[in-house]
Amino acid sequence: MSIDLIKSIYYEILSYFIPQKIKYKVEGSCNKCGNCCRQIRAYGLKTENEFKFMQLIFPWYKRFFITGKDENNDFVLSCKYLTKDGICSVYTRRPFVCRNYPAKIIHFNAEMPNNCGYKIMKKEFKDYL
Repeated sequence: MSIDLIKSIYYEILSYFIPQKIKYKVEGSCNKCGNCCRQIRAYGLKTENEFKFMQLIFPWYKRFFITGKDENNDFVLSCKYLTKDGICSVYTRRPFVCRNYPAKIIHFNAEMPNNCGYKIMKKEFKDYL
């Protein structure tokens, strides 16, 4: 088991139980482009075995499939329930991670998908002074 996979599992568990201290202000609204469901960055997941392991631990991962890799060689996932129009076909039964998007408290790279209606307002160090 790789260190990146262990970190992914650790961060996934933290997202359910431990409030994080890094907060990003999120502005905007959903424009129903569906890119949040087509361009899911799976930070730390580098092999198919690691992805399958995450599907065993977190069953909601089974709704995703691998579409490629990003510049860090991490998987990019897409949801199998997304329609061609960018709408969730199981909206009322979507998992917490989808209902909570975009999270207001995160502990990894804060980025929104291309053409997303939401924007991350990152704070610089001087903003805290």
